[in-house]
Amino acid sequence: MTREDMLARLIAQAGDEGTDLVTLRAIVEEASDLGAVRALNRMGLGDDDAHSDLAELRQLLGAWRDAKASAWKAAIGWVVRAVLALLLFAIAVRMGSAELVR
Repeated sequence: MTREDMLARLIAQAGDEGTDLVTLRAIVEEASDLGAVRALNRMGLGDDDAHSDLAELRQLLGAWRDAKASAWKAAIGWVVRAVLALLLFAIAVRMGSAELVR
């Protein structure tokens, strides 16, 4: 029996006998499971390889985040070094060492 058949039977049972809490919970559970399966299929993640695909994508995303953080740290380090070098140059000029620069 498929999920669609199970859901149809539960809805028919609720219509014929009235709805008690157990039947209502079963309807909600079957409908949510069916909706989740449909959503995964529409996204292309309904096959057996979906779990490994998602794990691989998470690894790739983690590596991207690490690379991005490293690039920002390196860029900030170079900017700080350049500012410090300019500051030292300005101090040297101010102290009268301009003739050494020329």
